[in-house]
Amino acid sequence: MTQPNSPVSPPSHLPDKLRICLWDFSWYTQTMPGEPFHDLDAAFGELVDRGYNTIRICAAPLLLFGEHRIDTSALRFAAIGDSVGQGTRWYNVRGGAVLNLKEYLLELFKAARRHDVFVIVSSWEYQQSPAFLDTPVWHEAITSIPPGQRHQALAEAEVRLLDFLREHGLLDRVAYIEVHNEVDLSRLTEVVGAGEDTFHAQKPYLEKALAILQDAYPEVLSTACYGIPPYLDLTSMPENAQVAHHHFYVYGVLGALEDWAKVRATPPLFPTPELKTLLRDDAPDFDSWAGHVEPWRLAATGISLSMFYTYDWVDPVKWDDWLYRHYQAHAAAMQERVSVRLRAVATWARQHGVPAVIGEGWIGYTPLEAEFEDGPAGQEFALQAVRLCAQLGYWGTLPGSNSAPHHPSGWRNVDFQRRANRLFAPAPQN
Repeated sequence: MTQPNSPVSPPSHLPDKLRICLWDFSWYTQTMPGEPFHDLDAAFGELVDRGYNTIRICAAPLLLFGEHRIDTSALRFAAIGDSVGQGTRWYNVRGGAVLNLKEYLLELFKAARRHDVFVIVSSWEYQQSPAFLDTPVWHEAITSIPPGQRHQALAEAEVRLLDFLREHGLLDRVAYIEVHNEVDLSRLTEVVGAGEDTFHAQKPYLEKALAILQDAYPEVLSTACYGIPPYLDLTSMPENAQVAHHHFYVYGVLGALEDWAKVRATPPLFPTPELKTLLRDDAPDFDSWAGHVEPWRLAATGISLSMFYTYDWVDPVKWDDWLYRHYQAHAAAMQERVSVRLRAVATWARQHGVPAVIGEGWIGYTPLEAEFEDGPAGQEFALQAVRLCAQLGYWGTLPGSNSAPHHPSGWRNVDFQRRANRLFAPAPQN
């Protein structure tokens, strides 16, 4: 096992810089004809053409390698409900696919090898992934694990996942492995007692999970992952984390819009008169809206019906117009916010002798067809962040979370992605 504060360098077979594309769980939830991951080789080809060399995924370790009796050889994936989610980022899933997910995972790694791409392995299982199955068996299996045992269960399943990859000669495709995506924003926080700090309370559980991974696979880097990094108190991070992996969504003007329109409110405070000014002309009245999502799916994903209504029925032009009109009042603070956080994590990583990576960012969660983050202002903001990552010596970063096959406005900005990835490419050797 790697001891706390022991310097860690990426294995020599891995790239000098990880140029990351966020495939999350969409690589298995959007596989129907016409969806972005129907043809893995085509998706990898487009990825490499844009300058990426790494993808980051939910590998569903508890489902595929956990302690349960679920048959994973013919998993049926479904839409969130009726027409719900079709305008909501990550949730515009057609449904209907039937996958042997373990075999499909193998296909993914084989395709990654063919295209010389590496994989950051994670899990979204205590956040979103189980909501896309046609039955609640996955959700029920993982939530039945007592909160105090979940971190360990994840680590043990991930060891078996790595065993599986090693058996098929594909272990070298793993860039590193995370215990779970955004541990501070997932059901892993159910281990936190009343009044406890979520970061410090999870620290011993994460350290134990990382010890399990590092004892079994000392050659594979492992780490925790934070959605709202504790950059003012990084002592709350596990001391044996081998990668300083964080997500930086600065919100700023987007947060101002959400506060103004009360996007995340619930009835009877929802929808507000302000939000109604941003809706499409054909938006139904919320109270009579026919959107239906099974309660277990809402529990499995954490997105409320009011949020689905907002993102499905908002007019993306009105949404973007509001952001552009108010951006200058927030731009300087947003730039300062991302700079301070990037510098804090870079300092922690340097002091601990580990590489630093930004796995998601930069502005925040928007409707599927909204283009502010993928337009001129958002692109320039992202380029500044990527440039700073390069200057600070980060090992990995990304043009932005929307720059992925399942985000239409982000993925079609090919030149921007190439430019961002060139900015982060290693300096040429003399």
